[in-house]
Amino acid sequence: MMNTMDNKVAIVTGAASGIGLAIAQELAMRGVHVTLSDIDEKRGNEVAAELPAAHFQFADMASEEDCQRLVADTIVAKGHVDILVNNAGIQYVAPITEFPTAKWRGIIEIMLTAPFLLTKEALPGMYERKWGRVINIASVHALRASAFKSAYVAAKHGLLGLTRVTALEGAEHGVTCNAICPSYVRTALVEKQIASQAQVHGIPESEVVEKIMLSEAPIRRLLEPAEVAKLAAYLCSDDASGITGSALTIDCGWTAH
Repeated sequence: MMNTMDNKVAIVTGAASGIGLAIAQELAMRGVHVTLSDIDEKRGNEVAAELPAAHFQFADMASEEDCQRLVADTIVAKGHVDILVNNAGIQYVAPITEFPTAKWRGIIEIMLTAPFLLTKEALPGMYERKWGRVINIASVHALRASAFKSAYVAAKHGLLGLTRVTALEGAEHGVTCNAICPSYVRTALVEKQIASQAQVHGIPESEVVEKIMLSEAPIRRLLEPAEVAKLAAYLCSDDASGITGSALTIDCGWTAH
């Protein structure tokens, strides 16, 4: 499997840390030339320097121009884009009645509109070469809802819809598109939620992981970023060429209920 990805070119968003970084590392290990993108320019450059055949490019996913430039500059530098991993995300926790409209719009822009824009820019080249992989890092919240996360859940549900349409349109061109739907992963994004989750649920911060984040999962633990990265790498391989339009859960049994 490993040599099927030699010299492929990938873009991974939100790649300075967490799931995105783990995916970039896994792909680079398998011979992929990776463009890591993030708004954390300092950290992004540091981690990209540690990977073979990788470079960092700043891009704000809320900016249409940045999304377009990210794909265009990668094509100029590497000649093409074979793999697109839409991973960048943010979170905000509040009841709908108190949810700031600006926060809603920002989450939708970063987590749904940006994947659409990046996919739109990357697909023509993939179609031309008759090979491509689009991987959308969704969430168990693409399949289930949780209170106080209206924008995040709406964005992830929308991302799954975009995944399925991309799969249908890309099939005849050798392009697959899948969504990976993990439960809570040990990342900075999750850690930042603890205080706000404690506040809206009225519990101590020390109880948030056990009572909120792990309450629905029979396997009561946080996932590690590397676990998601391994699945993403498999979906990029030729072994996974028959998998498309899928929502692949890695959720410690959450959706088995």
